[in-house]
Amino acid sequence: MPASLQDQLVVAISSRALFDFEEENHLFETGDAAAYMRLQLDRLDAPARPGVAFALVKKLLAFNTPERKRVEVVMLSRNDPVSGMRAFRSAAANGVALERGVFTQGRAPFGYLRPLGAHLFLSANEADVKQALALGFPAARVLTESAPASEAHPDEVRIAFDGDAVLFSDEAERIYQSGGIAAFHTHEREKARQPLPPGPFKPLLDALNRLQNAGGGDGSDGGAPKMRLRTALVTARSAPAHERAIQTLMAWRIAVDEAMFLGGLPKGGFLREFAPDFFFDDQTGHTEHAARHVPAGHVAAGVANEPPARSQGAKPPTA
Repeated sequence: MPASLQDQLVVAISSRALFDFEEENHLFETGDAAAYMRLQLDRLDAPARPGVAFALVKKLLAFNTPERKRVEVVMLSRNDPVSGMRAFRSAAANGVALERGVFTQGRAPFGYLRPLGAHLFLSANEADVKQALALGFPAARVLTESAPASEAHPDEVRIAFDGDAVLFSDEAERIYQSGGIAAFHTHEREKARQPLPPGPFKPLLDALNRLQNAGGGDGSDGGAPKMRLRTALVTARSAPAHERAIQTLMAWRIAVDEAMFLGGLPKGGFLREFAPDFFFDDQTGHTEHAARHVPAGHVAAGVANEPPARSQGAKPPTA
């Protein structure tokens, strides 16, 4: 019977998002591919340090047991096969069991998300992330300068999401941009019981919800790992606009463990308290601020990421 990734949470990740390859990447970006390959070959037996998304990947893989594989992580990289060999060796040296990888030697790799059926793509390459989002895959540009993940919750994967243009569509943001804050609040109050259309990360939240409900997390089903998953909605929405966000999740039959309606307060301190292994936001400024505290990724979706000529005014308090 052929191998299959069906019924697994599939995460595709670039080697630079998984490991600290910033020094090597600097050489890669000079255009001297031969020198880059020589450097990686010279360092073949020198394990790379963990990168921004390493903790997330290691914890997700801990959901796998000998009885059942629930998560598959695939390296999907513009690197050459030699560099890919170093990435695999680095994974093994850091206690991460990776089995699959695609290395394209400079060619854009995002097309391989389709045969993988990926639920998430993490990369430090902005162009690849945008193309993945255009294909309908949840994708984020990893901020390689992010703070490391907290070690406070070793048996719990923690993931935090912005709301509008991430979990939800950017419908509400567009109302704000065209009509201002009063129009936004009127619109959201009138449509409080009407679910928002899904945003680019709704499929990932679906997949995480299935993983969360797969076994109970306490080993009671015989094959379940002793790992838990905790999710949070971290949004600048405030009352009365909070209600539509909650009603939307209820309509989707998806629960988040925590919801923070911050009314425009900076998210960084709240994220530091929640201590996510990763946070996703569509706003460059919000993502950069969050990265001072937690691992963060930018989701280049929605009106806030359109060219300036099409995106007028300030960011609405809906993120």
